[in-house]
Amino acid sequence: MALRCNPAKGNPGRKGPLVVFFLACCLSIFGALPLVALSGDVQVSPPAQPPLLNFACELDTVSLQALFADPSVIPDLQALHAGVTLALGDFSPERADIVRRLNHAGIPVTAWLAIPKDQGYYLNLSNEPQAAQRFAAFQKWTTDNGLHWSAIGLDIEPNIQEFAAVRDHKLRFAFTLLKRYFEFGMVTQARREYSTLIHKMQTYGYTVETYQFPFIADERAAHTTVLERLFGLVDVRGNREALMLYTSFNHSMDSALIWVYGPEAQVIAVGSTRSDPAFDAKFPPLSWDEFSRDLLVAGHFSHSVGVYSLEGCVHRGFLTRLRSMDWNRSVLIPGEAIQKAQLLRRRFHRALWLATNLPWLVLIALALIIVWFWRRRVNRSLAAARRT
Repeated sequence: MALRCNPAKGNPGRKGPLVVFFLACCLSIFGALPLVALSGDVQVSPPAQPPLLNFACELDTVSLQALFADPSVIPDLQALHAGVTLALGDFSPERADIVRRLNHAGIPVTAWLAIPKDQGYYLNLSNEPQAAQRFAAFQKWTTDNGLHWSAIGLDIEPNIQEFAAVRDHKLRFAFTLLKRYFEFGMVTQARREYSTLIHKMQTYGYTVETYQFPFIADERAAHTTVLERLFGLVDVRGNREALMLYTSFNHSMDSALIWVYGPEAQVIAVGSTRSDPAFDAKFPPLSWDEFSRDLLVAGHFSHSVGVYSLEGCVHRGFLTRLRSMDWNRSVLIPGEAIQKAQLLRRRFHRALWLATNLPWLVLIALALIIVWFWRRRVNRSLAAARRT
């Protein structure tokens, strides 16, 4: 599509190139230009070999003890040669006992480093000092209890409490986002501090994993930091990175989200299998068919697949069923689902572009308005002079 200024309708003068540029930007953002070609169904071949599974577990200590009181859990994990990523909400002797049981059973355990909930729980832009303190406490607890870890996991997500405090006050929420939009220095500082923390962990001999939302891949492609600034994410990597591709948030997309983001992921995490009364009405957990399908598609891209969550798989009988799962079957992803996933990603790219370039677009719009008023005033003056 070509945009042209028609000289027969007046001389556009200096504002012509600005108008063309502004219109092209608007068209590319809001969909007047073609987006994505229709995709046909995709037949995903089975993985070359079953991936290594690692089950995330996010239970309080009492619930954790009850989970591992089930005599089938550890044998199932052993039969699957699977690992456990254990959220460390506390450093209690009871939790240490669970880790020792897993160590004794030969099950790899990843330490999911979490900070106290009143400090945000997840790691993000605003709590690196607390994360460093938490690691120091973790190291002491590990040494005191003789625990062994296959890796340390850093789950990087927004500070839910911070946004919950202002979500009911629209003006405060808007002001918070506006303030964050211009905090470029905090992103640089947080990346540097978390990189230092990861290096420190590695000097202790730990393999470090980071868990990120898939949209961080889009932000890298767009060469921007707007997500980090607005939502407190930190684009930092350890030895490997897992993208959390949870299709339970949109069941209609089938496994298309995994298919679209899979080529850019080192490790893929699928989910959620956990039932939560607060979310089940809107985001129900995966069924067995959906869960097994996601595992097969994820295994097509990654030799290691994370699963959220262990407790969900145990309570719904998935852990035992995995022992007899057929890994040699292919999966068909409908073309409509792939188109939805591609369209979602394309729109997100546009939103990132718009958010990144918003100040420039505002300046261009103001310049156009000023030029328009100036030319209108000049034309009126010329018309008055001709009449005189």
